[in-house]
Parts: sequence; C-alpha cells; structure tokens
Amino acid sequence: MPRCRRIFAASGRKRVTEMARMTMIEAVRSAMDVSMARDDSVVVFGEDVGYFGGVFRCTQGLQAKYGKTRCFDTPISESGIVGTAIGMAAYGLKPCVEIQFADYMYPAYDQITQEAARIRYRSNGDFTCPIVLRMPTGGGIFGGQTHSQSPEALFTHVCGLKVVVPSNPFDAKGLLISSIEDPDPVMFLEPKRLYNGPFDGHHERPVTPWSKHDLGEVPEGHYTVPIGRAEIRRLGSAVTVIAYGTMVHVALAAAEDAGIDAEVIDLRSLLPLDLDTIVQSVTKTGRCVVVHEATLTSGFGAEVVSLVQEHCFYHLEAPVMRVAGWDTPYPHAQEWDYFPGPARVGRALAEVMEA
Repeated sequence: MPRCRRIFAASGRKRVTEMARMTMIEAVRSAMDVSMARDDSVVVFGEDVGYFGGVFRCTQGLQAKYGKTRCFDTPISESGIVGTAIGMAAYGLKPCVEIQFADYMYPAYDQITQEAARIRYRSNGDFTCPIVLRMPTGGGIFGGQTHSQSPEALFTHVCGLKVVVPSNPFDAKGLLISSIEDPDPVMFLEPKRLYNGPFDGHHERPVTPWSKHDLGEVPEGHYTVPIGRAEIRRLGSAVTVIAYGTMVHVALAAAEDAGIDAEVIDLRSLLPLDLDTIVQSVTKTGRCVVVHEATLTSGFGAEVVSLVQEHCFYHLEAPVMRVAGWDTPYPHAQEWDYFPGPARVGRALAEVMEA
C-alpha cells in the first residue's frame, strides 16, 4: 500500500498521521487488525475467514497474525455463527463475524432480532451484546438474485440494532472500529461493488481504483468515525439527494451529468439516523430525492421520505421522490436495468426541479 503523511490540526496543535492508500477491502481488514491488536477480547470468525482469508479476502492474514483461537473458520451455518457470537458477547468477548453475503443472513434473522437485539432490554442492562455482523451487500457484480440483495430495511425496523453502510475506505475503517467498540449489536453492511474502487453506475467505463480517490487515503492506526452522523459529499442549493453506500457515487455522477446544483448527503449510518443534517439541507434546498439500491416498496427510503415530509413540509417546493431497485428479484442478465444508475437518478432530479 502506498504511504504518505498528513498533518491534522487537533486542539490547536498539529500532529502528523501516517496515511496509506487502501481499497475498502484493505480498510476493513485494517480496522479488524487494529482492533484485535488493541483488545484481546476481539475475535473474528465466519465461513472461510481464517486460513482462506474470506471470500473477498477481507480477513486475509489475521489468523496467521493472531492465531486460530482469535480468527477461525466456522461450519456453514449462519444461525450457528450468530448464536455463538451472542454467547461469546454475553461472556465478555467482542465478536466481529462475517456473513459471507448479506443474502445468507436469513437463517440467522431470528438470532439477530430476537436475541442479539433484545439482550440489553431483557436483562435490564445486566448484559449487552457487543457483536458486529459484517455483510457484503448490494449488486453490480452479476451475482444474481441470491448474491445481490440489500436487506438493510429489515434491520432498521428492529429496536436494539445499529445499521451502518460505508461508501468509501476512510469511513469503512473508522466506522468498523466504532462498531467493534460499541456495546450493542451493529449490522455492518459493506457494498461489495465498492470494495476495489468507487462506482458511479457507468458500468461501461473503466473502473477507477481507490488509489486515485481522496477517500482512499486512510490513517494506518486507530481512529473512529462516529456512528449516527451523516456527511455532505457535495454542497448545493437546488435539491438535496440522500443516499448511502454505492448510491452515493451514483448520486454524485447524476448531479454532474445533469448539471444540477444538488447537495448530496451520505447517510453512512441508517440507525441511528442523522436527521439534523437531512432537515438542515432540505430546509435550504426545498427539494429532495432519496436513492437506494434495495427494492422500492418498504425500502429504507420510505422512512427517509416520511421524516422529510414530517419535518420539512413547509419548506418543500415539490413532492419528495424516490429512486430505487424494482420490486422484483435482482436479475442476472438485466442487472443494469435493475441497478438505479445515473440516468434514472438524473431523470428524478430533472422532474423534481420542474415540479
């Protein structure tokens, strides 16, 4: 990994921080490495995450460095993986486990929602459940219907969980460290289409690596990005675009392609949600488009639209619009017809500006 140094100002003093150019895969791995080195109670496990280093290589080298008791392979049983993690957490460990694809988490949904999310409440605070469930999510890699789903809305409906979706390596590392250090269960959804570079939805163009992107520059040591705080990726005054994960880059491309002065918000955290940043932006622009890759009906965008309507009603100049995946299983052959690309987002931006 190429390295450089960056000077940060903190409390009136300057400090030099070692930086490295990382892919999102490397940033996620670095977050686990840093956390395991700082805290012996952090353990990493899942299907093929040990010797093999994970199907996407996010855990590569961790078993060799920390041993088979702290980074190990499991049977192909998602309910067993999550159930074991919950038991470990109750005994004081901090499991960071991998569900190989988000589509595979359904057998463990009972453990996640009925056990992990409820332990603090059921025990009146005597127990917490400091587990992180890492899940590669979303499409754009021709994975078809069982390797491309975006199930985030299924988790945001559950009290007791936190839901995080990074859009770049810098946030991925900082948010994962925050998630590992959090005393409650965190669903950490990693957009697999972003693992090796930002993707703006123009699939016919060459892939841009993270090494050429500002947010591919990541501190090598420990740092955190707070859960529950959004980031404005593009300032604008005409319309607010709210997105997360891969769709952040699609929204940025759509605004540039359409020549519209859009303000693009990267939510980063869906639960808790940074409502203040959303309200401030929509109050300023008076227009709003919400973008996500998951299916439209009952998607997380519906919750965002409802909140915007509730808190910004008297400032809206046009109805809030959603751009999302279609209400159909994720297709293989027609992937780019399903994927909410810049053209679809651009049409929504034009429509809301003309309303």
